[in-house]
Amino acid sequence: MELIQHFSSGIVLGCIYTLFSLGLTLIYGILGLVNFAHGELYMLGAFFALFAVTTMGMNYFFAMAFSVIMMAVFGMVIERISFRPLRGKPDTSVIVATIGLSVLLQNLAIFVFGADPQRLTTDLTEVMVRFFGLAFSFQRILIVIVTAMLIMFLNYFSKYTKTGKAMRACSQDLVAAKVVGININRITIITCMIGSALAAIGGGLVAPLYLVSPVMGIKVVVKAFAVVIIGGLGNVPGAILGGFLVGISESIAAGMISSHMRDGVAFGILILVLLFKPEGIFTKRIQEKV
Repeated sequence: MELIQHFSSGIVLGCIYTLFSLGLTLIYGILGLVNFAHGELYMLGAFFALFAVTTMGMNYFFAMAFSVIMMAVFGMVIERISFRPLRGKPDTSVIVATIGLSVLLQNLAIFVFGADPQRLTTDLTEVMVRFFGLAFSFQRILIVIVTAMLIMFLNYFSKYTKTGKAMRACSQDLVAAKVVGININRITIITCMIGSALAAIGGGLVAPLYLVSPVMGIKVVVKAFAVVIIGGLGNVPGAILGGFLVGISESIAAGMISSHMRDGVAFGILILVLLFKPEGIFTKRIQEKV
């Protein structure tokens, strides 16, 4: 029973990693940018939800919607002023620029919201649901439900909508997509809006369970990079698999072995993947004909 409890807790943790990693891998897969500031999008999403509840007096679900809308607009802004000028630039320039953006957003959050950790209180954390002898707060169940719905939505959106198909074309070959008439700028804006919205959802869902602080995104973004590399850079199914693999492994290791093992598990899995399948679990090597 204890193992099942840790496994179920790992599912919740995996959902958090998956939500965060999906936005990161979408931006990399289509724009080819490694966004080190993605953790700050997650952090700002949590702060916007907190602000909406504590200052604007919104219901938690309306606060989540407010946070998602604000972060989607913010994603559009940073695409225009930060990511678009970096398109086609050397990787070193991209890394330095996104790290600089990360530091800037952290300091802005400290200036606006303060440096002290804060808590978003909601009744959903107090409502307990019992299932086969296991007890879960409704907030944790909500995380699983929302993640499952978003995965199904993204799958439908990418396969059956015109914009989704255009995004898939851009992820395969940005130049060829432009040649056949796809508006690259429109697709990159939509990608950044979706990625930022996913980060905001993750931050808003986690906020009632943990403290909200300007540095909360640092630890998560490091884990997310491990997740997307394990699954395969730019690969959406790989990000989902990697998120749940890391989340479940961390929870079981922390519960059955030692809590000190939690943070090392993700990177242990990462090392094994890099040793035996360095391109990632879901990425296949493609031979180029010259």
